[in-house]
Amino acid sequence: MESTTPSRRTFLALSMGIPLGAALAACGTSGPAPAGGGASGGSGGNAANKASYWFLSVQPQEGVRTRAVERFNKANPNGQIEFTAMQNDAYKTKIKTAIGAGQAPTIIWGWGGGTLRTYVQAGQVEDLTSWFEQNSAVKDRLFASSFGAATIDGKIYAMPAETMQPIVLYYNKKIFEQVGVEPPESWGDIMALVPKFNAAGIAPFSLGGQSRWTNMMWLEFLFDRIGGPEVFQAVFDAKKDAWSHPAAIEALTKIQDLVKADGFIKGFSSITADSNADQALLYTGKAAMMLHGGWTYGAMSADGGDFVSGGHLGYMNFPPVEGGKGDPSNTVGNPGQYLSISSKATPEQKEIAKKFFATAVLNDEDVKEWAGTGAVPIVNGADSAFAGTKDEAFLKFVYGIASNAKSFAQSWDQALSPTAAEALLDNIAKLFQLSITPEQFVSNMNAVIGS
Repeated sequence: MESTTPSRRTFLALSMGIPLGAALAACGTSGPAPAGGGASGGSGGNAANKASYWFLSVQPQEGVRTRAVERFNKANPNGQIEFTAMQNDAYKTKIKTAIGAGQAPTIIWGWGGGTLRTYVQAGQVEDLTSWFEQNSAVKDRLFASSFGAATIDGKIYAMPAETMQPIVLYYNKKIFEQVGVEPPESWGDIMALVPKFNAAGIAPFSLGGQSRWTNMMWLEFLFDRIGGPEVFQAVFDAKKDAWSHPAAIEALTKIQDLVKADGFIKGFSSITADSNADQALLYTGKAAMMLHGGWTYGAMSADGGDFVSGGHLGYMNFPPVEGGKGDPSNTVGNPGQYLSISSKATPEQKEIAKKFFATAVLNDEDVKEWAGTGAVPIVNGADSAFAGTKDEAFLKFVYGIASNAKSFAQSWDQALSPTAAEALLDNIAKLFQLSITPEQFVSNMNAVIGS
């Protein structure tokens, strides 16, 4: 999923120390770089005892990142980190230019996946595999599933950090009671529910299809549930004709079967997700179900009246597909954010960065602060921070999905290169509009593998 949209990368505030209205406003804007960071903090860190670190400035996440650095600096007067916070688009432009010129900051913040692969191929980031072997306690503390997007060709090139957001199947309990049906436990159940909801004048599924990435979430789960995570992994690894896997054809066919059966709200290709119009269809009862990110919970709680507070929102992991090879505990979405170390940094700067990873990233204080933003830190046992909050049940549900997932696949449009991701989103939109066949989709996507 394209990471420039804050609402797709962050749970809106729940009840863990940040008022919902304040966090909603914060997620929509990006603040200036803090005075303590300064634009000079990330020019490569020339001083031997100083490392540099660039990250995003959007609040409340910026504050958490900033305070982690400040605590580290206070504890390590002889090995300091200078930080620079900047807005999303500015960061993407500046980091790309800096890495290309061999002048990257010591610590490189990112999303892993396809972008990380380009850094690795250019020899711009450190191989951290042996460091994690030597610091097994650091690795074992984190969700095992968070390392997928940090791993390229079997080697670890980034430290998983911050929080995660899986994709969730939501449903309106009142609508299910009204129609007299139960939540689906399989793909067959989903298809059987479609005519029942349509007969009652209710759309089976809400979908903001104009945004395209919302459609993608369906394929991510179907590919996994039918063929397992190795099906898309072959695409990510740029194996020739990887999209031709039989499980891919089956998944593409099944989604078109759902479209043809009127499984989605009429006119879904004209509905946008960024306006939260798809969420409104669920909580107003115009649609019975919705497949969407965990970050939508906060918006539905804020905008849906008593839909959430009254206990009318149901949620579950995506059900299995009959005969499928994928483990039903698997999930997809955003398994974390990622910190790499520039290969161009001095040995002293690299040691400062590694000490920061080992002692400051997702330590107990950092976990508490991330939980306070209403998100789930990628640390085993982080659920203890949720006790007593009004949204404890949902946060524990999300934590359970992430911590128990045998595979937490990164969203496809983050995992692939920008070129391949755009081709993917374009072809997914055509697939849902029934303007191309599964076979045409496969042919079109095979043509951009590795691009």
